[in-house]
Amino acid sequence: MIRFRLLLKIRRYFIKKRAFNLEKEALSASDIREKDKITEYVTKLTHLCQEFIQEVTPPSDPLTKAKMLFSWLWEEKPARYKPQGNYRFNDVIDAQLSKDQQTVGNCLGLTILYNCLLRRMNIIAEALYLENAFGIGPHVLSLLQIGETLIDIENILPNGFDYKGHLDDPSRTRWGDRELVADIYYSFGNEFFSKGEFIKALENYDMALRLNSGYEKARLNKAILLDKMEMDIDGNGYKGSRCFSERNSKVSRLQPRKNRAIRR
Repeated sequence: MIRFRLLLKIRRYFIKKRAFNLEKEALSASDIREKDKITEYVTKLTHLCQEFIQEVTPPSDPLTKAKMLFSWLWEEKPARYKPQGNYRFNDVIDAQLSKDQQTVGNCLGLTILYNCLLRRMNIIAEALYLENAFGIGPHVLSLLQIGETLIDIENILPNGFDYKGHLDDPSRTRWGDRELVADIYYSFGNEFFSKGEFIKALENYDMALRLNSGYEKARLNKAILLDKMEMDIDGNGYKGSRCFSERNSKVSRLQPRKNRAIRR
């Protein structure tokens, strides 16, 4: 446990010190941390970007280019969105590059992929977080700013470029790169929690809160997790048990039919 906490502190220190690179940080959060593997996936992103440019030959206008990229991604993968789909960035990249018609990812995965590809064409996009989109729970999408104009880009819909359906949502919260990567850690935390791998879940919740200190759902799930671990200690002693009692189903976005997995 002491070694684990020391490694976590070291990792936090280097994240704070180095420039934040969305591509590499999203891969690292997705458990791709070896230098060779990171290079492999960065190269795959380069290939994907080059493929778009060669097939479409986009103009220099950033708005037109962003719209053409959005359309091209959907043309390449018409069934690219899947609730409960991939959120790990490496899986999303592999799925988009695959030659079959498999789905690509959930809203988080699709948003990070689109934003990274835009960044490679010198177009800066942020993200929007919504508490309850489409009546199914928390949700993220891309936010593009061209001059003074803000454009919502709903990555889960084939006609989602310049989407107007969320404009009156009072929960609209702008997210930057750090918040997006925090959401990967949060998703990992939920996955490990549901498997009973509590130490790994705690590590990922901590990383999510390190990147987004205002992420209340991560804070709530961490509190519930610590309570669960304390109960195990008071009972038979915590040994990394895989048990997950029914009363802990209140963990937000943990159960696939009710919470986070549905919105992805």
